[in-house]
Amino acid sequence: MFTPVLLVVRVQVVSVLQKLLLQLTRLWILIIIVLPTKLLATPVVPQFRSGSQTTSSTSESIINETITSYQYRTGYSYAASGHNIKSETGNINPTASLDNAQTIGGVNFSWTSPNLEAIPRWSIHTDGAAFSIQETLITPGLDTVTNISRTITTSTTTETTSTFGQ
Repeated sequence: MFTPVLLVVRVQVVSVLQKLLLQLTRLWILIIIVLPTKLLATPVVPQFRSGSQTTSSTSESIINETITSYQYRTGYSYAASGHNIKSETGNINPTASLDNAQTIGGVNFSWTSPNLEAIPRWSIHTDGAAFSIQETLITPGLDTVTNISRTITTSTTTETTSTFGQ
């Protein structure tokens, strides 16, 4: 009989201790919340009255550029001049042929060219006399190619100054 009484007393003591511990925990929480504590943070106060800040930025750009230009002649030019000459065929211009096409550098084009068998034939008008003759035939096709290469260098500098004070 002594043992069960001891056991009941022990259970009651443990229960009382738990209640006391719970009340002490609540008390500590209340003390921590209610009592002011010292903060360890310090305010940041600038130590200057005025000042200035200068920022500089520089950039450079280099552009290498190549320009290629193609000039095409789409017709022909025939010229004849002289003195003491005459046309044997009766005409002074060659007949035109229209069936020519060409592709150069990815560019398609067609042109008019002379029929070379129809170029006028010339003869001397007065035998034994002085004469002269000059014929010029410029045919169609690629006339000139122009290549332009250049380098463009650009430099930019920006400076910014900020002045401030309290």
